[in-house]
Amino acid sequence: MAANYDFELEFKVRDYECDLQGIVNNSVYQNYLEHTRHEFLNTIGLDFADLFKRGIVAVVARADLSYKTPLKSGDRFVVKLRVEHEGIKYIFHQDIFRLPDNKVCLKGIITSTSLVNGRLAVSDEIVKAINMVINGRVL
Repeated sequence: MAANYDFELEFKVRDYECDLQGIVNNSVYQNYLEHTRHEFLNTIGLDFADLFKRGIVAVVARADLSYKTPLKSGDRFVVKLRVEHEGIKYIFHQDIFRLPDNKVCLKGIITSTSLVNGRLAVSDEIVKAINMVINGRVL
């Protein structure tokens, strides 16, 4: 995968996100990824609540996560995201890097799709916004 990203968001691990081993619980990483996707969508003009009110629901269809290095309480890290569109799928390549050493903590691919008025369908609005990002990317 190319190291070109469309968006990034910085976080800091909170104590309650860690398990008894003192590392971030595996399920918490999905929260980090989801929050980053939502913030990214907001920056390209897509508001989840507004889409929902109009009958457009973006849903996760698949999550492929590869855990590399655990994060611990107080660690600062960045989630980087790159998006692709393939048919009815919106594919988010998301990687987590610990700061300041940029150690890879997680590599993930989140595949999502959309329901329009309750039916599996391509959302023209989502595709248009994502394609603007893809077309603006320096490859």
